[in-house]
Amino acid sequence: MHTILELSDALQARRVSALELTRGCLARIEKLNPVLNAFITVTAEPALAQARRADQEIARGNWRGPLHGIPLGLKDLIDTAGIPTTAASLVYKYRIPMQSAPVAQALEEAGAILLGKHNLHEFAYGGSSMVSAFGAVHNPWDPAHIAGGSSGGSAAAVASGLGYAAIGTDTAGSIREPAALCGLVGLKPTYGRVSAAGVIPLSRSLDHVGPITTRVLDAALLLQVLCRTSAGGADQAAPWPEDFLAQVQQSPRALRGGIPRSFFFDELDSGVATAIEQALGVVRTLVADLREVALEPDTDRTLQALESYRVHRDTVQASPDLYQPETLRRIRSGENITPADYQEALARLQAARQNIGRWFADMDFLITPTTPIPAPAIAELKEHPENLRPRELLLLRNTRPFNVWGLPAVSVPCGFSERGLPIGLQIAGPPGREDLVLRLAHAYERATVWHRRRPALRLDGTRTLGTAGVEQPGASG
Repeated sequence: MHTILELSDALQARRVSALELTRGCLARIEKLNPVLNAFITVTAEPALAQARRADQEIARGNWRGPLHGIPLGLKDLIDTAGIPTTAASLVYKYRIPMQSAPVAQALEEAGAILLGKHNLHEFAYGGSSMVSAFGAVHNPWDPAHIAGGSSGGSAAAVASGLGYAAIGTDTAGSIREPAALCGLVGLKPTYGRVSAAGVIPLSRSLDHVGPITTRVLDAALLLQVLCRTSAGGADQAAPWPEDFLAQVQQSPRALRGGIPRSFFFDELDSGVATAIEQALGVVRTLVADLREVALEPDTDRTLQALESYRVHRDTVQASPDLYQPETLRRIRSGENITPADYQEALARLQAARQNIGRWFADMDFLITPTTPIPAPAIAELKEHPENLRPRELLLLRNTRPFNVWGLPAVSVPCGFSERGLPIGLQIAGPPGREDLVLRLAHAYERATVWHRRRPALRLDGTRTLGTAGVEQPGASG
């Protein structure tokens, strides 16, 4: 699968057309979406019209930038004018926004082509994407397993070539966790770096918006476009550099990092543990120093519970039957939290974000496993529904602290389990320093081959023998 930057060059040179790319994605969606359930809404005709317009503009020399003519999708939590935005819930089954979210507007202005809206865990309140009014999302590496969540449809779509990128949201890991489980790059920027306006909230103090891609440079490219929505809006974010892509491609040789083994390395699946240790060995060859450090994440969930309940309070009271039962249970967990408890939790969050900078006084990044385990099997979680929430909390354990701290963090592929399921490596950095995080991620990607492997899923929805395919010679590197 070619990168966005490679496709952009081909589009400019007229070696390929936006219409060809869009038709190819729509054909794959038609074949594979019945298996993966990655899309809730497919906007085929508008997408083809956008593609024709992009080809005409490019032919006239009116090139808008690297995303011009690139087909992609949005998590169905992000408002799109005239297109349903359901949050995977019957509550919003017929909701059609009048105005697009700033991130959707930014992508449209950049010339990107919207293929449709991705399935997700209902209202983003979970890490499996099994709880949805439109059915569970399936993992392209093995459809018997979850794709992660809450941006599960977005990750499944990109991993299986149903679009060249996706925009997801991340409150406790909902970009990075599904990216890790689907063998992709998932980037959560600094809190406030990208506007969350026009995105149906889960927890306003923790919600982030960011890209899911197949390559690190593609994530950097999308971030550069998305950041136009919040110029100067992030308290912790430094001014955005014009040469961001060039900065990301600089050597990480001078960087110094830390490995917080306590907490983040607890209860690791044996395959994950092996892959992470091998990844750390590679990272050590790329940077100046990598040493063990101690961190104590705040695991209290009071803030998210109450903020989520406040968003849904009126609807829960009026129409509880419109929610999936498990979502309703989770929302109601914030019902009895007092205003005093909320203010205390908010004060702790603000203090944590102010104090986290001291951990980077003599280091540039932190590195952990993205998830402690690979993707669980859907049948197992359906057979034992009491295990669903504990498994989700375990999957999100390592990602959630970086939402609390508001730090930029990315997941990149770093290996596979014995069953051929992807494993992710998480790299986080100081507030506002997405360039450092992506610089190391890009260098690691170039030093390894994991990003070259693609799911072995045929267009008829069946899997080929073996666990995964490797891109053939001539494919992108």
